[in-house]
Amino acid sequence: MSTPPTVRLDGGVLVLTEDPALIAAQLRGQGPPAAELIRQPLRDNISTDEIIPGWCCYWYDQRLGDFAYLGLRDRQFEEGAIRALGPQIIVSGSGKGCGSSREHAVYAEKYAGVQLVFARSFERIYQQNCRNVGMVTCEDFGVLAELIDGAELPLSALTRQATGLERAIIDTGGLFGYNHAFRAGKLTQAAATFGPPRPLNCVEKIVQSHLADRHPRDDGATVTVAETYFVKADVRFSHEYVTPMAAGMFEEQFGADAAVVDPSSTYFFQDHLSLAGQVLAARPNGLQLTRRVDDLARRQAEFAAASGGTLVGAVPTGGSQAICHNYMVERVAEPGQVVIGTDSHTCTAGAVGALAFGIGATDVANAWYTGEILVKVPRVVRIELRGALRPGVCAKDLMLTLLADPLVAEGRSLGAVLLFTGAGRHGLNMDERATVCNMAVEAGAMTAIVEPDDVTAAYLAARPAGRAAPRPPVACDPGAAYAEELTVDLGSVEAMVALPGDPRNAVPLSQAPADVRVDKIYGGSCTGGKAYDMDMYASVFDLARANGARVPDGVQAYIQMGSDEVLRYATERGYVDLFTAVGVTVLPPSCGACINAGPGVSLTPDEVTVSAQNRNFPGRSGPGQVYLASPYVVAATAIAGRLSSVEDMLTTGGAA
Repeated sequence: MSTPPTVRLDGGVLVLTEDPALIAAQLRGQGPPAAELIRQPLRDNISTDEIIPGWCCYWYDQRLGDFAYLGLRDRQFEEGAIRALGPQIIVSGSGKGCGSSREHAVYAEKYAGVQLVFARSFERIYQQNCRNVGMVTCEDFGVLAELIDGAELPLSALTRQATGLERAIIDTGGLFGYNHAFRAGKLTQAAATFGPPRPLNCVEKIVQSHLADRHPRDDGATVTVAETYFVKADVRFSHEYVTPMAAGMFEEQFGADAAVVDPSSTYFFQDHLSLAGQVLAARPNGLQLTRRVDDLARRQAEFAAASGGTLVGAVPTGGSQAICHNYMVERVAEPGQVVIGTDSHTCTAGAVGALAFGIGATDVANAWYTGEILVKVPRVVRIELRGALRPGVCAKDLMLTLLADPLVAEGRSLGAVLLFTGAGRHGLNMDERATVCNMAVEAGAMTAIVEPDDVTAAYLAARPAGRAAPRPPVACDPGAAYAEELTVDLGSVEAMVALPGDPRNAVPLSQAPADVRVDKIYGGSCTGGKAYDMDMYASVFDLARANGARVPDGVQAYIQMGSDEVLRYATERGYVDLFTAVGVTVLPPSCGACINAGPGVSLTPDEVTVSAQNRNFPGRSGPGQVYLASPYVVAATAIAGRLSSVEDMLTTGGAA
């Protein structure tokens, strides 16, 4: 169904202000008019966890409309509140839709009646998900004011910042509508512009080398920054949160007998919810939620079998074979590939030099059929790493340092690719590079790439046999252009911690609040569950054991592996026995507590967790407060029973 050519305000406006009282007043049908509310301080960085909590994603139908904004900080909304209010327009501040790639968030708004979304700025995946399902986004508050004043405006007034191809998708009601109309000959391919010959950076080269056949390019012509093109994906993957929704779309749009193109490049992961049953049982609606989780896994397995793709499933002893991001780096991704996955942390595969980024359910369903994904050529921020990290400081500290940098705070990394280069990268092993790339999305970036080098080549050569020979890396041309360039002296990076509420709340550990008592410790997830992370945990726990210290009573500590390969690594080195000896519970591979679906989640708002995961948005790992830190600090905190450095732990922490 096409989008109407004109827009006018026929319904209500919900303005998400910083003041919870003003939000509550709107829910009661009271408070100032919308024209005044949009001049109030607006709520920034509303995450997809806040738009729709993780457990609500066990549904993928109209029920999602009842769950809209259940997770919003300050807990203003009850189930069904947004649907009952039925706003036509919803308004917020900067960074709308940060966090995960879950398209459920967009559908929650859509099914609750929202048609237009205004914000000062949007995160890439959220905005693309909106466009794909026919929701119109706009950053022009002058247009918003006109609509509130009663004006009827052409749709083009809201989409003037979009590219020609993006506008065509919006006009035809979304990605499926556009592609159906194109294949039926009802519209011509929206023209994509090319530029004259010029030096290209590696990101531009990858995009250009993967252009879909629908974009013919003259000899010497080059892709241009901020233009959109369909490109061919080398690898496509989805996990059980998203596969059932996307599978339904695929069958509805392309027919029950439609085939997935190139199934050998398609992967399905049962990693997010493989331990969910261990925590759902204790919840009031636990039986219902468990049944929903089981249904997601069953539906995914059926579609994976029918598609001919690879299912990386749960294991009988509990947990998963691997978290999708760990598996991609360990076994699949190659330099120069385009890797797409239904998870914002798909960017992890940038560690090997791939252009890897997260997408939503509509995108992956479309890509299963066409093999293509729409890409807006991103700005590239070149980050030159110099020197070496000090002992006890690691890649997690580097990324938390960058999250506190003006580059991120001022929004200059939004939608960009972070390209890590410089001699300093040679000192980062592949697991550390994976951490760097994994957390690029926390900076609002599209993805990150570590420029391949001898470390990359050695890692790829040692991967499991049976894979094709790795591709040569894609090098940046001399004289290639970058949106910005930043130099980081690794020797100046300190141990860092992100305070609760947002990964960007990062401060040096030395400046963190004093005497933060903790209830839970979590060392795991795609960010903190790799082999080198296990080395870091073990180095601290070994010191603790030598000093007769262990996890104190009243603290629950968990270490979780990211893959069966990591579990094997940790077992062979005696780490599993070490962790157990100091009072840590060892968990099998799974996303687990990071996605609020496994042991280690908080149960009450006053619980405090220190975690090695990648994000700590409200509700992310339960209702409690989550601090983010490195594996060194996580392990030290487990022994000390409070937020602690390794040095402080040795001085004062631990119970004999």
